[in-house]
Amino acid sequence: MDAVTSLLAGFETALTPLNLLWALIGVTLGTLVGVLPGIGPALTVALLLPVTAKLPPVSAFIMFAGIYYGGMFGGSTTSILLNTPGESSSIITALEGNKMARKGRAAAALATAAIGSFVAGTIGTVLLTFAAPAIADVAVMIPPSAKFALIMLAFVTISATFGASPLRGLISLFFGLTIGLVGTDLQSGQARFTLGRPELLDGIEFVTVVIGLFAIGETLFVASRLRKDKASVIKLDGNASMTRDDWRRSWKPWLRGTALGFPFGAIPAGGAEIPTFLSYTLERRLSKHPEEFGKGAIEGVAGPEAANNASAAGVLVPLLTLGLPTSATAAILLAAFQQYGLQPGPLLFVTNGDLVWGLIASLYIGNVMLLALNLPLAPIWAKLLLIPRPFLYAGILVFSTVGVYSLNNSVFDLVLLAIFGVIGYGMRRFDFPVTPAIIGVILGPVAESQFRTALQQSNGNPAIFVQNPLTVFILLTVLAALIVPPVLKARAARRV
Repeated sequence: MDAVTSLLAGFETALTPLNLLWALIGVTLGTLVGVLPGIGPALTVALLLPVTAKLPPVSAFIMFAGIYYGGMFGGSTTSILLNTPGESSSIITALEGNKMARKGRAAAALATAAIGSFVAGTIGTVLLTFAAPAIADVAVMIPPSAKFALIMLAFVTISATFGASPLRGLISLFFGLTIGLVGTDLQSGQARFTLGRPELLDGIEFVTVVIGLFAIGETLFVASRLRKDKASVIKLDGNASMTRDDWRRSWKPWLRGTALGFPFGAIPAGGAEIPTFLSYTLERRLSKHPEEFGKGAIEGVAGPEAANNASAAGVLVPLLTLGLPTSATAAILLAAFQQYGLQPGPLLFVTNGDLVWGLIASLYIGNVMLLALNLPLAPIWAKLLLIPRPFLYAGILVFSTVGVYSLNNSVFDLVLLAIFGVIGYGMRRFDFPVTPAIIGVILGPVAESQFRTALQQSNGNPAIFVQNPLTVFILLTVLAALIVPPVLKARAARRV
C-alpha cells in the first residue's frame, strides 16, 4: 500500500495547474516530433535540455515524460501514412499499417495504434508503479562490484542490440567512454584527454555531445540524401476510428503486446525493437486471418504498437531504480537528472520521492491527454507530414546552435558541437549506432566510480569481483553475451 499512498501524493504534485500545463506541452511536443519523420523523443529532449535548465525539476521531468510517451504515440502516424518509420521500433507498424492505409483503412490503423498505445502505456505505468519501489528496495543492497558488473552488462548488451553489427556497437561504446573520461580525475586531480585545453578541464558538456551526435549529425545526414521529389503521403479523411470488428480483432493483441513489451523494456538492454518483432510474429501465428498479414492486418498494427509503448514504461524501471538507461531517450533523461544534480537509483525514491512519484503520476495523466489528442486531431497531425524537410532541419540546426551557445556563452562549445556533428554524420553514414556512444558518455564515469569504490572496500584486491555470487553471475552473463553470438554466427556460416 505504500506505493498507492506515494502515487496519490504524486497525483497531488502532477495535478497542479502549472504541472498540468507542462504535461500538456510535453505530450503535444512529443506527438509533434513523433509525427515528423527523422525526429524522435531523444533528439527533442536533448534540444530542450539547455532551455529547461532553470525550470523546477518536477515540471521539467513531467514535460520530458510527456515528450517520451507522445513520441511513441505520434510515431505510428508517420509509419502508417508515409511508410517511413521514425524509429526502428516502428518498422512493423509501417509494414502492416501502410498497407491498411493504401486500402482506405488509414483511420482504423491510426485508431488501433492510438488506443493500443493508451492501453499498453496505462498497464505499463501500473506495473512501473508497483515494480519500481520493490526493485529499489533490493537495489539498495547491491554492492559496488555488482553495480559495476550491471553497467558492464548494459554496455555489452546495448552495443549488441543497437545497430546491425555488435562490433560497430562496441566501437561506438568505446568512443563514448573516451569522451566521458575527458576532464580532471576527481581522485588524483590529473587532467585526462584535455589536449592542453583549459576549456576541457571540467569535461565536455553532455548536451554538446548529444546535440552534436543526434541533431547536427541527423541534419547533415538528411541533407546529404535529400531528394527533390515529395514523399507520397496518404490522405486521411475524418477522425481515427474503429469498427466493432476492428475492436474484436485488436483487444487481445493489445494485451499480448503489453505482456511482451514491458519485460523487455525493464531488463537492461531491453528496448522496444525486439518485443515489437516478437509481437508481430506471435500475432501472425495466432491470427484467424493469417492471409491478411503482409497485406494490411490490423493485428499487425495493434500488437507491435502496444509492445512499443509498454516497453517505454518498462525502460523507466531500470532508469529510476538502478540508474541504467536502456534506450537513447532514457540515456538523455539520465543526463537531465544529472543536470539537476540528481543520480537515479534506489536512493532517489527516498531523497526525491516527490519528483519520482510526480513523474509516475504524470504518465497516467499524459496517457489520457495523448488519447484525447490523437483520436480527434489525427487529420491535423497528418498534415504536418507535408512540412518541407529543408525548413524543418534548418530550424533544428539553428535551435541546436543557440541552445549549446547559451550553456556557457562559449565559442569553443560551438567548435565542439561542429566536430561532434561531423562525427555523428559519419556514424550514420557508415552505420555506427549513436546510442551506445551516448550511454558510454553518461555511464562511463559511473562505472569508473563503482569500480574504484569496490577496490577501495577490498584494499585494492581485485578478487572482490569474484567473491560476490551476484557479481560473478552478472560477469559470466557479460562474457556469454560477448562470446555466444559470434560462435552461433560462425556455426550458421559453416552450415551454409
